[in-house]
Amino acid sequence: MKVQDLDKCAPTSEWNVLYWILGTLLMPVALPLAIIEMLHRMRAKKFRNQLPGKVVLITGASSGLGESLAHVFYRAGCKVILAARRLPELERVKNDLLALDVEPAYPPTVMPLDLAELNSIPDFVKRVLGVYNQVDILINNGGISVRADVASTAVDVDVKVMVVNYFGSVALTKALLPSMVARQNGHICFISSVQGKFAIPQRAAYSASKHAMQAFADSLRAEVANKNVNVSCISPGYVRTQLSLNALTGSGNNYGKMDETTAKGMAPDKLAERVLQCILRKEPDIIVSDLQAKIAYYLRHFCPSLYFWIMAKRAAKLEKADKKAT
Repeated sequence: MKVQDLDKCAPTSEWNVLYWILGTLLMPVALPLAIIEMLHRMRAKKFRNQLPGKVVLITGASSGLGESLAHVFYRAGCKVILAARRLPELERVKNDLLALDVEPAYPPTVMPLDLAELNSIPDFVKRVLGVYNQVDILINNGGISVRADVASTAVDVDVKVMVVNYFGSVALTKALLPSMVARQNGHICFISSVQGKFAIPQRAAYSASKHAMQAFADSLRAEVANKNVNVSCISPGYVRTQLSLNALTGSGNNYGKMDETTAKGMAPDKLAERVLQCILRKEPDIIVSDLQAKIAYYLRHFCPSLYFWIMAKRAAKLEKADKKAT
């Protein structure tokens, strides 16, 4: 390039005007967002320094996201309490944590919990509080899913999913809440789903339970806002776990297949880090998903007729595929 050609690369006066206009229009939006992000980072850094020694109760901790959450909070120096139905798997997770080179490190506590046994949850909480006398962070992560359309799903299956996903977390939260309120300190985290924000075909029972969880979290958040108890609801998209393998069919049998969307989902370790960040930042409600799920969320709220049309097409496609498979 010749020296005389350099002038051709310089912005023209028209481009300068365009840059000025864009800067003027976007600055009132960009500057507050930048300040908010900076404040979030400062709060997260401050609270991260306070994490060591915090007591964290994680349900569904025997595999998948719950297992990843156990690793993330254990590495952060927390006293983790691992809860799930499968005791051998909980012991495996505990041994994996003990093998990590972490400082400070507190031996994980393993406590069997069946969220479907609602009457046993108050006694479970008494045992939990007997370990450290408090729970600083409760992560309601345990749950099950369903792969079936409404017509072929037995009501017993709808009830089971609602009991485990919704009433189990509600009962656990209610049992722990008085101790948090008494201490004027605590954080309750609900692991929901984008399907709690919008529903898709063949997920009615699962979506309904997550819709309910979302509503419960929103109401609870308002009620404890003046009691220094924080409530977060996290709605992830597809996560690469065994959720579909362990899902139920409409008759209540084990689905036993890995969905393609689940297999291509977000790594649970990545989501666990985002959950930690959400708690550090005290974010009330976040969606962690790919662009497609976020588009569906906004379509449902701002262009519902288009969303309903897309979902009807999807339902017809799934029905056709099911008939072909049988």
